[in-house]
Amino acid sequence: MKQQLNGDQLLKVLEALSNPYRLKILAVLYKERQYVSQLARQLGISRPLLYLHLQKLEDAELIKGHHEISEVGKAMKYFELIPFCLPIDESMIASVAESVTIKKKKE
Repeated sequence: MKQQLNGDQLLKVLEALSNPYRLKILAVLYKERQYVSQLARQLGISRPLLYLHLQKLEDAELIKGHHEISEVGKAMKYFELIPFCLPIDESMIASVAESVTIKKKKE
């Protein structure tokens, strides 16, 4: 994750962190990188649901995934945590508030 976030990036990170499964994924990946099937079993969720959560975390640049070939020739996608520190205080919010994109509602 970039150390200097703009407002939209901060919102993306906070949204990614706002789900209990995504927090559990980060906790597991903090200990060690894992491949998708292993992670799904550990969390007790389906791989399609896991992929949705992984995509949110990847979009927020909190994790990264890459493919590897196992010893038996099977393609496996591994994910690992990208180290980050997110100090949030009133000064940080004030500095990024101007860069937040406000989406207008369709009428």
